[in-house]
Amino acid sequence: MINRGKAFIGNGRHRAWAWLACVLCMSHALASEPPNIVLIVADDIGYSDFGAFGGEIDTPNIDALARAGVRFSNFHAASSCAPTRAMLLTGVDNHRAGVGSMRELMPLSHRGEPGYDGVLNESVQTIASMMQASGYRTWVAGKWHLGIEDSNLPPARGFDGSVIQADSGSDNFEMRPYLPMYPEARWFENGRRMQSLPEDFYSSRYFVDWTIAFLEATRAEGKPFFAYLAFQANHLPLQAPAEFIDAYRGHYTQGWAKVREARIQKIRELDLFETPATFAAGPAQDEWDGLTEQQQYFEARRMQAYAGMATAMDYEIGRLITYLRDSGQYQNTVFVLFSDNGATATEPYDNAYGRRWLESNYHRETETLGEKGSWVAAGSHWGRVSNTPLAGTKFSSGEGGVRVPLIVSGLSSAAQGAVNREFTYITDLAPTLLEIAGIESPQVVPAAQTMTGRSLLPMMTAAAPAPYRSDEALGYEFSGNSALYQGDYKLVRNQPPAGDRQWRLYKIDEDPGETTDLRERMPDLYQNMLAEYDAYASENGVLPMPENYSVAKQVMINTIVFSLLPKYLPYVGLALVLVLAVYFYRRSGRRTHKR
Repeated sequence: MINRGKAFIGNGRHRAWAWLACVLCMSHALASEPPNIVLIVADDIGYSDFGAFGGEIDTPNIDALARAGVRFSNFHAASSCAPTRAMLLTGVDNHRAGVGSMRELMPLSHRGEPGYDGVLNESVQTIASMMQASGYRTWVAGKWHLGIEDSNLPPARGFDGSVIQADSGSDNFEMRPYLPMYPEARWFENGRRMQSLPEDFYSSRYFVDWTIAFLEATRAEGKPFFAYLAFQANHLPLQAPAEFIDAYRGHYTQGWAKVREARIQKIRELDLFETPATFAAGPAQDEWDGLTEQQQYFEARRMQAYAGMATAMDYEIGRLITYLRDSGQYQNTVFVLFSDNGATATEPYDNAYGRRWLESNYHRETETLGEKGSWVAAGSHWGRVSNTPLAGTKFSSGEGGVRVPLIVSGLSSAAQGAVNREFTYITDLAPTLLEIAGIESPQVVPAAQTMTGRSLLPMMTAAAPAPYRSDEALGYEFSGNSALYQGDYKLVRNQPPAGDRQWRLYKIDEDPGETTDLRERMPDLYQNMLAEYDAYASENGVLPMPENYSVAKQVMINTIVFSLLPKYLPYVGLALVLVLAVYFYRRSGRRTHKR
């Protein structure tokens, strides 16, 4: 296995010559026949949900890609969808790309500040634009969440064809919003607003249907393709066709702790972490045992819905693979698959306003959880299980929020079934995909920012050293949740409710569960890394969070200001006009009566 940069070939001079020879052979092969590229992004999938990363969920097609390719066990994304997607497509820090925060979560004082557009800004170019300029057919189907302005929809960002859900998520069976912060669900086809969806619509199936249709319709062009497939699975609400959910009936009845224990055992067998490695604590068995039988049944059903949604996604990926095999395109196709962030512990039913809205628009009947018309989330305990063996969940900078599974498959010169434990980052994927395509970053946007990521291709195919030296620092921030990575160390700070705004220091190669704070043991390193983070924040325009910032409170404020007021303002205005008219009419009548 590729492990901490060690090569299969010898060391020293022999290794250097072998590496150079491999690179030259690889470059010649890529130059003679550019490969097709399928980029697959799962949504809110936890670190150990896929079978190839220790999970019990049935994902045979994804696991087959892992066996035929390379798994990255120390790959990091952002802790939320939009910043991850911005860095994925541009190869630059999310603040530099314009997505310092999401519009849904952004404090009003940050809006309009440099780096806080909430959408891609004009200074970045996407890998789709560069591939398009280099002769690739380019396609995107799925969740976009990078802007609905004409300048930010896929046609303006390098995609020949597109069918997208533009928000942070939506219902998976119908064209309707999934939370009250959106007055409607916004879908676009080739940049034009869609008014309806098919009656038999299901998001994962729909995205793959459209992808296959595009690839088949343009196949005669004889050009390679870049297909970006961004599933809504497993973003809430958890929804899937009944047959996928029903396949899990009877599962997960043993409780959170026992499912997690089984995952940890498999994770150790898969050799995804250093030995030994300290893992985070998970939900305790006595918590499960303290539930009533009815509560246990409901908890098992919600995880069955989660698993069914993931398996439905895997099934659709299998359909795409079958199409590529049958059409003779599979052998020259590279697959890159990862999750945009860790699994979520969010439970909107805990919010009074959210609960009222959900109860008015969806049902929560236990026997049909996850089916059309229902709304359910995995909940805080299953969310932590999905991120086994890491601490933290979506939105936090804990490893459970930002360390995600990554699989690269289809490179003939890469060792099949390899596991790479080196630190890698989301901005690395853009230069990696361009190098796989044999493209040298053409300038399609005047004065575009230079990518900061490092290509992972040499490490996969030529046993090159890790992309980052042990003394190099890489910073990250989103909504006040921050991290700095340097070698095997991580400096991390989280806002409430995920943390207490205090910095902590961990050695994450040995302690990926972030259990032992090293601030007092290593004060010099701690101070040096704090200085490195301050430098990162200054260079990338990171704004300090307002005092007492609260995600739940800010979402409510933004919902009122940017969703409810615009929607109801005409009615409020009309009501105000009528009130004023009645007032002046009555006042005029009183004056007439006095005369």
